[in-house]
Amino acid sequence: MKRLAPWLLLALLLAGQAFAATPLPPDSVYQFNVTLTDQDGHARPLAARRGQVQLVSMIYTSCAMVCPMIVDTMKLTRKAVAEPARDKLALLAVSFDPERDNVEALRNYAAARRLDMRHWTLARTEAKDARPLAALFGLQYRQLPDGDFNHSSELILLDADGRIVARTTIIGRVDPAFVQAIDKTLATH
Repeated sequence: MKRLAPWLLLALLLAGQAFAATPLPPDSVYQFNVTLTDQDGHARPLAARRGQVQLVSMIYTSCAMVCPMIVDTMKLTRKAVAEPARDKLALLAVSFDPERDNVEALRNYAAARRLDMRHWTLARTEAKDARPLAALFGLQYRQLPDGDFNHSSELILLDADGRIVARTTIIGRVDPAFVQAIDKTLATH
């Protein structure tokens, strides 16, 4: 049995390299070259998230109404996913307010919202990349004179290759059809 372990490890490493070497589909959001900086200050390209099914939205941490509902809906949606597949679902919330949402603000928001960081990533982009990223996801926002934002409220499901599989505008409660789409996507990955 001990002789098989190195071969198994080698096979897994080669499989991972083959996946990484596979060209991205043309409709993958990972085609967009943008760097995300997470709540721990780690900067990685969006494409580094390839290989995991994920639930994505865009928020800003100083939002007092809709963004907390988006985060709560993401939590509820993940909880509605069948176990054990639920542990394969990653959650990503990207700020469209990078001017105020620095690493410390993201970290404080994660703590205040009691997010399980084994599954969650809060991230920011450079200001020049926030709007193109939102457009890539089909989300809209505009800054109001008081500094708040008027914005889309959607959850987006990405498959492991970064293709948008499903989306929902139902916020504040679980969308059963969206959960079915997540379950189906997780079952194929």
